[in-house]
Amino acid sequence: MTEIIIRVVPILLLLLLGNIIRVRGILSPGTVEELKGLVVNIALPAVLFLAFLEMRMERAFLGLFLLILLICLVMFLYGFILRRALAVPFAYYPFLMTGFEFGMVGISLFGSAYGLANVGYIAIVDLSHELFIWFVFVTILTARRDGVSNVKGTLKGFARSPLILAIVTAVVLNVAGLGESFRIWPVTAAVAETFGLLGNVLIPVILIIIGFGMGLSLQGIRSAATVVVTRLVVLLPLAFLVSRVVVRDMLALEPAFEAAVFTFLILPPPYIIPLFMKRDDVEERTYANNVLSVYTLVSLAIFIVYFVFNPALG
Repeated sequence: MTEIIIRVVPILLLLLLGNIIRVRGILSPGTVEELKGLVVNIALPAVLFLAFLEMRMERAFLGLFLLILLICLVMFLYGFILRRALAVPFAYYPFLMTGFEFGMVGISLFGSAYGLANVGYIAIVDLSHELFIWFVFVTILTARRDGVSNVKGTLKGFARSPLILAIVTAVVLNVAGLGESFRIWPVTAAVAETFGLLGNVLIPVILIIIGFGMGLSLQGIRSAATVVVTRLVVLLPLAFLVSRVVVRDMLALEPAFEAAVFTFLILPPPYIIPLFMKRDDVEERTYANNVLSVYTLVSLAIFIVYFVFNPALG
């Protein structure tokens, strides 16, 4: 119990700190957005590079890869069907039903509870999700905003993404058997040490940023409830089923993947959704932000309960 308190309370305190920073005006929203850019474009790629550099690759990962991709596609279709069935007026409703905020929430929760050295497990779970986000989610989201699909722009964004470049480079070095050498050679070892230092600030900064954005009203909570409930009623049982049956019994992966898959499937929708909306879609953007804020809080509560019963990865 002491270990659980030591791991969980800092998460809550950092979220609270972020909220206090917003309320007292210590940082402006623009500054926080710049910090978010620092996290997404520098610190997070550095952490994932080190995670994939020494992660042992297995053929069973292919099954996990296909499963996560299938879940993303099915949840997207579920969103379109549900929007029509419930006559939801918000056009971006289906986008809130699929995708998972791995970078800002998944890494911070999993890394805080189980250690930053173990984020490679949840990073493996995220691999096919990144392909879904870039080649399906963002493409359709952009078409919704601009009225036309910009496949060329999507490909350029994928190829230039620091996150993707870090993962691909690390996997290539890993498969080539150069992962250990990268840690030994003086120059590359210095680079790895630098990446490690960047990783040390990743989780605190992410949690402060998330806490900064948590400003909700009762009306906002009510408006977001439909998405949160209709999404979790499918994904929460699925998280238990996939982590306990598919990962452990069918794919026979390491026990650490059980916690990684469960954590991944309870994450909120991607935070990028409001960024791809039209500027004049104020009501839609407010709705999406409310959903993301409420869902993040619910995800945090679910994760804490899960961690209490599963404080170790093995």
